Amino acid sequence: MSLDISQYPVLAQANTPDELRLLPQALLPQLADELRSFLLKSVARSSGHFASGLGTVELTVALHYVYNTPFDRLIWDVGHQAYPHKILTGRRDRMHTIRQKGGIHPFPWREESEYDIFSVGHSGTSISAALAMAVAAEKEQAGRKVVAVIGDGAMTGGMVFEAMNHAGDLHNDMLVVLNDNEMSISENVGALNNHLAQLMSGRLYTTIREGSKKVLQGMPVIKEMAKRTEEHLKGMVVPGTMFEELGFNYIGPIDGHDIDALVETMRNMRNLSGPQILHIMTKKGRGYEPAEKDPIGWHAVPKFDPSTFEKPASKPSNPTFSQVFGKWLCDISEQDDKVLGITPAMREGSGMVEFSQRFPKQYFDAAIAEQHAVTLAAGFACEGLKPVVAIYSTFLQRGYDQLIHDVALQKLPVLFAIDRGGIVGADGPTHQGAFDLSFMRTIPNMVIMAPSDENECRQMLYTGYCYKDGPTAVRYPRGSATGEPQVEEMTALPIGKGLIKRQGTKIAILNFGTLLANSLIAAESLDATVADMRFVKPLDIELIKQLSDSHDLLVTVEENAIMGGAGSGVLEELQRLKRPMPVLQIGLPDEFIKHGEQKEILADLRLDSAGILAQIEEYLK
Repeated sequence: MSLDISQYPVLAQANTPDELRLLPQALLPQLADELRSFLLKSVARSSGHFASGLGTVELTVALHYVYNTPFDRLIWDVGHQAYPHKILTGRRDRMHTIRQKGGIHPFPWREESEYDIFSVGHSGTSISAALAMAVAAEKEQAGRKVVAVIGDGAMTGGMVFEAMNHAGDLHNDMLVVLNDNEMSISENVGALNNHLAQLMSGRLYTTIREGSKKVLQGMPVIKEMAKRTEEHLKGMVVPGTMFEELGFNYIGPIDGHDIDALVETMRNMRNLSGPQILHIMTKKGRGYEPAEKDPIGWHAVPKFDPSTFEKPASKPSNPTFSQVFGKWLCDISEQDDKVLGITPAMREGSGMVEFSQRFPKQYFDAAIAEQHAVTLAAGFACEGLKPVVAIYSTFLQRGYDQLIHDVALQKLPVLFAIDRGGIVGADGPTHQGAFDLSFMRTIPNMVIMAPSDENECRQMLYTGYCYKDGPTAVRYPRGSATGEPQVEEMTALPIGKGLIKRQGTKIAILNFGTLLANSLIAAESLDATVADMRFVKPLDIELIKQLSDSHDLLVTVEENAIMGGAGSGVLEELQRLKRPMPVLQIGLPDEFIKHGEQKEILADLRLDSAGILAQIEEYLK
């Protein structure tokens, strides 16, 4: 997409940060306006993460203006907010391809650009990585600077504080920018506070502060008094005591949309020694009224017409699996007030909005802290309550130790509603739910269910709710369900029992999850038997025996990594039963799956009906 220079006269002069740094500072506000306009039109055309990037326009311009990137290291946390960074680092003309097959990656990605210093997707990693780079920079002695940008939502993760605690102890030079975008810019974030931040980051204040420490070194009583006086004075105007206690010099908060204040403060802070934190206040969705009013709703958007201020009306479709879960959670909570819904900051994505509104005392948002969410559920289960953890497959990876140590080891009845199992599409390799069946299957005491449709999902959730002998997991994919009519009545399924869905000869397809429809279509051409296995653990051993006795080939189908997945479980059982026979495993390959539309990726991986048929026919040759 070529740039219209008449619309973007300054942005056209900033194809790279090197070009940006040649601009006079007086042009930066206009550059920020043009960058915001370009971002708005670009995302409207491509779809993607939206409100976060609108809030970081001035910050991104200031960072690349003050710091000599990519020599100076700039690490973004998560990366939702890094679209302006991509535009200013040589990828502007490809932004319309973002999140699309073969297009720009949705998050900072090392393979894509030398300016993307650290690949991200999950929250809370930036300060740990930045600290390591700061240590390396000190060893290198080449004057390299290191900056981490983290949103205040990510500050709820324990890993962030582990990293800050370590950074405060090592005392390497680094800057952490805390992008605080969850509240409006309050009265104290104005000219006075901007001026104060510049003074506190300036050479005179720093010189006096460091000089005073040296003078008072031999007078411990007076030194301690001076230190407390300074903390109390700073505490009157800035909320930085916690960061100071962790060993960081705290500056701010300042207006993150005042580009001159950002540039001047960062110039000062660039030369400060030790770990620094700059607290800026921004507005998510800045510059686009609908996104400012509803930053959650405009966090990620489909293609839209920016002139109408409206997202396109969604076409009536089948409910999503997330909605099926949300409805079930409300239905079961009407019957049992001991049910507790827990989410690590994914209320909307996990379908829990209605539940949070109708049952506020039973709803717990643990923030971006997956480990805490899992162990919180374990504690509830110890007290006879009935916790349900709604969590994305890719985020449960972060709570794996807690799943083993705090839940399964103690046989606690925690129900895990695992959303986004399998291919998620546009968010790419950091978010594909490729590994959950593999990593859960190895855990003793776990019951793992994979529904083939929304009705089965509802009944499996109820089965997990009723199960008392340990943790259960119901694993379902992103997006619309199959259209199967809902059965309101809830019935617990017999544990570890599958169903024959089609009777055929010679070939038996053992399907796990929502690829069942594709398996059935493939089976028609082969006259194959199809079993909806339903349970990944425990497997239906009797059904496996029956199918192995009466067929020449078993084919396992799953939307999970082949290695260690459900198909591996079938092979292990056949080995244990001393029934050697040909088994074809169909699933996700041993690679990280790139971004693109779900249907495109499933077709590329040959997990659609034609692909499943082709793989079986090739195996039979």
